[in-house]
Amino acid sequence: MPMTEGYSQDRRGSASSRPATKTEPSLFRKCHVFFEKEGQYRTVKQAGLYPYFRPIERNDGTRAIMNGREIIMAGSNNYLGLVSDPRVKQAAIDAVEQYGTGCTGSRFLNGTLDLHIRLEERLAAFMGKEACILYSTGYMTNQGVIQALAGKGDIIFSDKDNHACILAGTMVSMANTWRYRHDDMDHLRALLEKAEREQPEAGRLIVTDGVFSMSGVIAKVPELIALAHEFNAALMLDDAHAVGVIGPGGRGSAASFGITDDVDLTTGTFSKSFASLGGFCVGDADVIEYIRHNSSTHIFSASMPPANVATVLKCLEILEAEPERLDRLWEISDYMRDGFRSVGFNVWSSQTPIIPVVIGDMRTSFQFWKDLIEEGVFVNAVVPPAVPRGQSLMRTSYMATHSDSELDFILEAFEKVGRRLGVIGPHANGMPAESGE
Repeated sequence: MPMTEGYSQDRRGSASSRPATKTEPSLFRKCHVFFEKEGQYRTVKQAGLYPYFRPIERNDGTRAIMNGREIIMAGSNNYLGLVSDPRVKQAAIDAVEQYGTGCTGSRFLNGTLDLHIRLEERLAAFMGKEACILYSTGYMTNQGVIQALAGKGDIIFSDKDNHACILAGTMVSMANTWRYRHDDMDHLRALLEKAEREQPEAGRLIVTDGVFSMSGVIAKVPELIALAHEFNAALMLDDAHAVGVIGPGGRGSAASFGITDDVDLTTGTFSKSFASLGGFCVGDADVIEYIRHNSSTHIFSASMPPANVATVLKCLEILEAEPERLDRLWEISDYMRDGFRSVGFNVWSSQTPIIPVVIGDMRTSFQFWKDLIEEGVFVNAVVPPAVPRGQSLMRTSYMATHSDSELDFILEAFEKVGRRLGVIGPHANGMPAESGE
């Protein structure tokens, strides 16, 4: 068999040498440019200000170990504080003992356990819907549901501040996507009216975050439902930051308004309140069964591992048995919003345990993040394009298990760093406008 020029072959038939020279593929040029361009990555990293991919060595909920030092965690989505709960950890251990560490297959084939069926039934009942489908991640949930339902000739109406997984779903769906201004119901109405005039036969899907992940603002669910009914559109809410957080019993954004029955589809994730990994979608039985047979991220992905499923089941059990966790979470959220505002920070219009603290320019935000770490507080630095330019922020989020002393420690650290860097106080550099979500 002839060999390609410049290569030799060993006794096993594999190529053992390469051509003497090779030009780097042009595809990789952007990778080198990245280091010098947006955010001045190299400069920021050399200055020790780079806030991402920092390893956590131990996680005890409200406390964690980074670089061998204990810090207070104010940047986790562990809203119910169940990640380190002994009951939850034991449930995961028990599942591994019974089922092993993974399913090694998709739900279609060998990857369905009785645990999966039990969780789907429990979640459907919890959310007040007929049926539920599980996914291996929250990201795959939104991408897969949108791809399954919306196709060529349909129109998706998507809030401009929706999570990246919703954007990914719109891109792979092949449907037309019309993005409306964030939380702007007048603009959404105008787009729906345009669709009614120009494409009256098109299927319509309105999709939005139930709670927006950067601002902590709750979507205008009653107005969205009214528009969906008026223009014969399906409504899908991504309640990743809402289920286990808001509404009666933690049942999400629609439940917080008492209108669960009027929302067609609700999606959620297990990586936040449910201390695990995976996602779900609930809705009418026929719709969920259609998604189950047409969603590529469900059909072609390995199913949730047993420990993850058992973790969610135990968290759901605790949530239903201990509603006081939600009361405490809301008490904490109100306390922290008031605390930040009282010393002059801009927290936008947060309504949930997600509380953004606006810093301003990107470089100051990176320095703010580093100084907070040195004070013993971990939060998340968020910079453009995730937020508007000039409104880089510290994204803080809280757990039902935070103690009063930990909350005061966080506020004191923010005030100390804020005054030192001129973000608040008599010599403040000036705060961005109160809008910005």
